[in-house]
Formats: sequence, structure tokens, C-alpha cells
Amino acid sequence: MGDKPASSLKSFIRTLTGIHEDEVNAAFLSFTFIFLLMFAYNILKPVRDALAPEWSDVELAYLWTINFVCAAIAVSIYGAVVSRLKLRNAIPGVYAFFAASFVLFYIVAQNNDTAGWVNKAFYVWISVFSLFHVSVFWSLMSDLFSQKQAPRLFAFIASGASIGTLAGSAVTLVVAKMLGTLNLMLVAASILVLIVPLITILRSTISEGTGIDDGQKPISSNPFAGFSRLVRNPYLLGIALFIFLYTFIGSFVYFELKNLMSVNDRDTNTAIWAGINLTVNSISIFTAMFVTSRFAQRFGVGKTLAIVPLLVAVGLLAVFVSPILLVTIGAWVTLKAGNYAITRPGREMLYTRVDREDRFKTKQVIDIVVYRGGDVVSSWAFAYLTASLGLGMGPIALLGAVVAIIWAYVGLRLGNTYDRDSQAALSSDGEGQTT
Repeated sequence: MGDKPASSLKSFIRTLTGIHEDEVNAAFLSFTFIFLLMFAYNILKPVRDALAPEWSDVELAYLWTINFVCAAIAVSIYGAVVSRLKLRNAIPGVYAFFAASFVLFYIVAQNNDTAGWVNKAFYVWISVFSLFHVSVFWSLMSDLFSQKQAPRLFAFIASGASIGTLAGSAVTLVVAKMLGTLNLMLVAASILVLIVPLITILRSTISEGTGIDDGQKPISSNPFAGFSRLVRNPYLLGIALFIFLYTFIGSFVYFELKNLMSVNDRDTNTAIWAGINLTVNSISIFTAMFVTSRFAQRFGVGKTLAIVPLLVAVGLLAVFVSPILLVTIGAWVTLKAGNYAITRPGREMLYTRVDREDRFKTKQVIDIVVYRGGDVVSSWAFAYLTASLGLGMGPIALLGAVVAIIWAYVGLRLGNTYDRDSQAALSSDGEGQTT
């Protein structure tokens, strides 16, 4: 009798999401994993974003340049760690390390005399963490689940990120003034610690339920292999370009929002950013859970990766026509909600086509170094266009719309390559079964 409700629930979930019954436990553990990650991150993200309006475009561009340097160093260190440790130890170690770092920030920030440089160091460190924790998570997902499973599972798993972001933003909105910014660092650190045993449970569940690799295959000892493998692989270069274009557009819209919010105080901007995050994730949750997987399976990953860039292009054209805060927030919400619900799970599917070396080394180079490189290029480009050329928001938005169209084309080409490879693999499996 006790098994009947559980079986009915699994059948209900499979009907709504397309997840197979034997994948439900692993999918929910993965969902919980990224939920906790994004919950921890989004407790601190509005605090970080509220600092930006206090700095000029040039100051922020310098900070983003520091982000890039720190990201490159962090990826190199990570490459050395995964070259020397088993993945089942290295991956939990990443999250334990970041938890310890937030405790350290809490201790250092007790001294008010260091507030200026601590604020900037915190901004940079959260920016590194914002990419690293998710990149490592999706490396693990692409390693544990197959290319055949990815279109069916990844969007549902990614919805955990949206719900985690929603929960983290809501908590920050409600308790930020009650607990204080410093104590939020300890809350985030505590959540990250919970992830360490969860990874072991997830690996055990997948190994027992599906027979997928247990994570013991070795990775080469070269800590810089990710950099060299990237430049030799056109497919991975395509993914890097796709992410670079995304960051370019995102940076432009972020800077425009920063400038429009510069007339507000920090508390107001913290509330605005928390509200934006709530809106983004309220929109993206339903889409990620119930729409994206079915769209990807029906129309292919190529169209899945192209749809959000095209919508963003439309949003930026609206900003060109009416460059006000509300319209710009609309473009940002379209970009971010589309990324969480559609683009992110779509691009993570691409990594199931590459080998383990690329998943755990090259992927971090793309997700972190290339991403932050895009931030650097776009931030200085924005500063030049506004400070040197004196361009307003309208012309910059028009430039962003052109970049978004290019972004859509790159996504379409990448996804079509993935789709052709998947079809070839399915045909090969079918022939093998027939013979």
C-alpha cells in the first residue's frame, strides 16, 4: 500500500515533465542540489548588486577586469585540483571551500575601517562564485546523465535554480534588515555545507538506479588542459562564442540598469534587485519545468538556443524606442528568465556530447574565464561608448539588438550540430538493435 502513492506520484511527474520513472529520484536530488546552490547565492546577490550604483562606469569596468583575472586564476587552481584528486572528493571540496570563504569575509568585515576594500573584494568574490558553483554543478550533471537523457531532464533540473533563486531573493527581501548583511554570509555558508553529503547521495542513487559512471575515470594531470583543448575544438569554440555574446548583451543591459538606478539609495536598489529576481524566477519556473524539455524534444536544441536571443533583440529594440527604467527592466527580465528557463539548460545539453576532460576542465574555462572575459570587453566597451563617445541608452540598446541576432544565429548552428549528432547516435542504436 505504501508504494502505491509513490508510484502514482512518479507517474504524474513523468506525464507532466517526460522524466522516466527510474530517473525521478536522481532528477529530484539534482533539482535539490541546484536549488540549494542558488538559494545560497541569491541570499547574497542583491547585496552585491546594490553596491554597483555607488561606483562609476570606469570603476566598475576595473572591478570586472579584476573579476576576469581572479576567474582565470581560480580556473587554473581548479584544474590542478581535479587533476590530482578524485572527482568524488574534488567537487564537494569546491563547495566546502566557498562556504569557508564566506565565513572569512564575515570575520574580516567586522572591522569597519576596511569597509571600502572589503565591499569591492566581496563584489569580485561573489562574481567568481556566481559562475563557479553553477559551472561545476553542470559539469557533474553532464557527466552523470547521457546525451539522450539531457533534453528530457536538464530543463526540469534547471527549474530548481529558478526556485532557489526565488527563495533566496524572498529571504533576502524579508530578513536582510532584520539579520544584517554580514549575517547573511553565514546563512549562505551554512546552506553550502548541506550540499557536501547530498553529492554522495546523488552519485549513489544514479549508480544504483541507472548504472551510470561512478566518477572514478581519471582526468589528465595537466591543470591547463582546458585552455589548450578549447582553442583546438571548433565545437567548444562555438559554445565559448555563444556565452561571450550572452555576457556582452547582459553587461550592456546591466550597466544601463545601474545608471538608471544611480539616483536611488542602496536600500531602494536592493529591494528593486530582489524584486527583479523574484519576477525573473516566477516567470522561469513554469517554463523550465513543463515547457523547455518538450520544446527541445519537439523542435530540437538549435531552435531552443535561438529563441531567447531573438526575444531579447525585440526587448532591446523596445529600449531603443523608450529608454526608461521600466522598459530596461523588461529587457533584463526577458534575458534572465529566458536564460534560466531555456538557454541555460539548452547549452548545458551541449556538454553531454564532449568527453570528461572537457566537462571538468574546458567547461570551466568557457563558463568562467570566457564569461568574465566577455564582461571585461563589454564593460570597457560600454564605458567607452558612454564616457568617450557620449552615446545614450537608445543607440547602445540598438547595438545590443544587433548582437542578440548574431547570438541567435550562433545558438542555432550549435544546437543543430548537437541535434544531428543525437539523431546519428539514435540511428546507430536502432541499427544495432535490428541486427
